[in-house]
Amino acid sequence: MIGQRNCCRCLWTVALGVASLCTARELQAARPAGKPNVIVIITDDQGYADAGFQGSPEIVTPHLDALARSGVVCTSGYVTAPVCAPSRAGLLTGRYQQRTGFHDNAWSPLVGLATNATTIADVLHSGGYATCAIGKWHMGQLPEYRPLVRGFTEHYGFLGGGRSFLPLKESQGVAFVPKDPDQVDLWRNETRGDDPAYVTDAFADEAVASIRRHKETPFLLYVAFNAPHVPLQATEKYLSRFPNLTGARRTYAAMLSAVDDAIGRISDTLQETGLEHDTIVFFLSDNGGHPLANTGRNAPLRGEKSTLYEGGIRVPFLVKWPGTLPAGKRYDSPVISLDIMATAIAAAGLKPAGDQPLDGVNLIPHLRGDVAAPPHETLYWRFIQHRAIRHQNWKLTMPSDGPVGLFDLGTDVSESNDQSSTHPDIVKQLTTMHAAWESQMPPVTPVPRKPRPVQN
Repeated sequence: MIGQRNCCRCLWTVALGVASLCTARELQAARPAGKPNVIVIITDDQGYADAGFQGSPEIVTPHLDALARSGVVCTSGYVTAPVCAPSRAGLLTGRYQQRTGFHDNAWSPLVGLATNATTIADVLHSGGYATCAIGKWHMGQLPEYRPLVRGFTEHYGFLGGGRSFLPLKESQGVAFVPKDPDQVDLWRNETRGDDPAYVTDAFADEAVASIRRHKETPFLLYVAFNAPHVPLQATEKYLSRFPNLTGARRTYAAMLSAVDDAIGRISDTLQETGLEHDTIVFFLSDNGGHPLANTGRNAPLRGEKSTLYEGGIRVPFLVKWPGTLPAGKRYDSPVISLDIMATAIAAAGLKPAGDQPLDGVNLIPHLRGDVAAPPHETLYWRFIQHRAIRHQNWKLTMPSDGPVGLFDLGTDVSESNDQSSTHPDIVKQLTTMHAAWESQMPPVTPVPRKPRPVQN
């Protein structure tokens, strides 16, 4: 594979500091067709409305906006859970996380993604890909759950669900910063690493370095930022960009601006190495924004993180593959994070594990316009005791602590007009469909708990 990807490739020639003899476009065009690189960029608790390409008038994201202009924005992009860990489990396995018993956030050191679950990294690595995980893991911190035994060949990041953005020594006593060193320390493979000046910048550095290391071979790069999750921390470099904002909202915007800079650096590196047209880039948030915690805004959607209303599970979502997918397209049919694995391995000419059929589908023919039918007629959610189902444009919410709600998302994306009393037949139909789906899943079992280690 290395030889295949290298043959006929132009070489950059630098003399006395002048520009190369080949442009990045010429270099890319000289590459033979092969397995595309896959980059998955995920943010943490980003509000649906909090990006320029999502219509934000105050949070400027020029690099994300450029990514959107050169790719497809999925306006009905979903995740499988309204909180971090189960959402990421669904993304990484391409299957509803309930199938592997992953129901809730895994803060306990005793739990993680089931060891028999096959990940996107497992499949791509078996197909000759270099696989690198950067940033937040949250799939378990015991050795049997860590990235290097889940298909990734390289790892740089932290194992838990959150940590400070500034050096740990500067964040003592800050709310939402765990004290368990196994959760918050940065790891480089199996060695505890440094404590950088600003962790988002460090993840960007590592992403760029990974692309350059593996530019001659197909690679999977999973970049899981913990921004803009709490604690809200930003450096003056990013804060100074938002003089018209104040307080927590200003810091939140600054944290997203740091992520935007990181995305710009990733995009620039793909262009410089001639890999842009040979790389699929996915961008999404792991769940909706959390207004009370990080000031995230989900307008015009109802709800927020931890709810199964649209504001908890509908997220900024875009896909870019120049030369294969159209540029500047908006795609309105529902897609979901489950589709990332299915799309990536189909593009690589690989197949999922035979005993673990995927719930996601290959999005390329849908986004390209080859297939008119939507990727999914029906999507399902179960989070603790809350349930929801979307079938075509009908959305049924079934909270454990209140009445059901039926909404026509085609005309009521804000879920403000409950039609359950006027369409009891649809309520019954969707309830039955959800029960049939849920019957395939193992029952919810209590998460084992034990006190977290304390770092003095």
